[in-house]
Amino acid sequence: MYLFSILTFSIAIAGTVAAPFKFPTPDGFPNLSPAQLARVEKAAGGPLPNGPLPTSLKSGAVTALQLLANNELFEVAFFTELLNNVTSNARGYDIKSSHPELNRDFVIKALSTIVEQEKIHALGANAILVSAKQAPIAPCEYQFPVSEFKDAILLAQTFTDLAIGTLPEVQTLFATDGGDEVANVVLLGSILGQESQQDGFYRTLQQKTPSAAPFITGGSAGFAFTALQMFIVPGSCPKPLSSIGLPTFKPLTLINKPQGKNTTITFSVTGPVDCEKQSIVYLSGQNLPLTVPCHTKVGSNGTTLVTVAFPFDAGFSNGLTIAALVNGKGNFTTPDAVAADTVYGPGLIEVD
Repeated sequence: MYLFSILTFSIAIAGTVAAPFKFPTPDGFPNLSPAQLARVEKAAGGPLPNGPLPTSLKSGAVTALQLLANNELFEVAFFTELLNNVTSNARGYDIKSSHPELNRDFVIKALSTIVEQEKIHALGANAILVSAKQAPIAPCEYQFPVSEFKDAILLAQTFTDLAIGTLPEVQTLFATDGGDEVANVVLLGSILGQESQQDGFYRTLQQKTPSAAPFITGGSAGFAFTALQMFIVPGSCPKPLSSIGLPTFKPLTLINKPQGKNTTITFSVTGPVDCEKQSIVYLSGQNLPLTVPCHTKVGSNGTTLVTVAFPFDAGFSNGLTIAALVNGKGNFTTPDAVAADTVYGPGLIEVD
């Protein structure tokens, strides 16, 4: 059983992590010459697709690609720093000492390949934006609130779980909005499969089964966008993130570790909660969202503690469960419907 709390990690940033990660990388990314791009493609195991790109995009597709490009740039930064830490045997990342069961050379080889593959993903998303006469996404500065290899791999698993759950939503948008982006549905499917391969690697490194459950938990773009911002240094983006047409929710911090069984858990929020009019909703696997009532009490430093049931035996899946505190107590049918009424979230819970 593992727990990931975005806000807890973000609070840790102030006192426990190194200087922010800044681009460009040593090879010049994201501004690569043709020769540099060729080297990246070779190291990644394959090139950018050579098919035609859309020359126009619907507004929703533009927003989705801006999110994808931002996320891929974040992943390049994260895995570049992780690779550097492992390669240099930085404190907390000496695999031979802390994880003697792992083949250090293989881990370095795998991470090196993943870095280059994420560069290709980022370049590809920006190429589609540019082809459609939209501005490409420039990288921000990033901070990663982990100081040990095991925590970094759990974090990689968690944000990859969230990305995998969000990509099908983007595929659906591309397929149904009537724009030229419909031709890229298959491309997104290939990225979804590649990210899933990565996720199995992160799980295996933690002695987990490569696949958590028969069905991956579905997400929503607003949840992914909010989670992404927890790793971005405020004010460091060349173009404000507020220019992207997605919501940013208030943090929902999980206080106690849930078990893979029926139990009670507590969240902390900074702000008021009215459990007569609000509730917690869980997303797990491909089941319908599950709404549960909440109870509150006053926490410390102006926080509100929200206690709710965690009904794992009601059909929850292993792996990622997403929690959100929403307005209303209605019967939601999709992750997007949950996001539309979310006030605090996402709370990301990993159970194995």
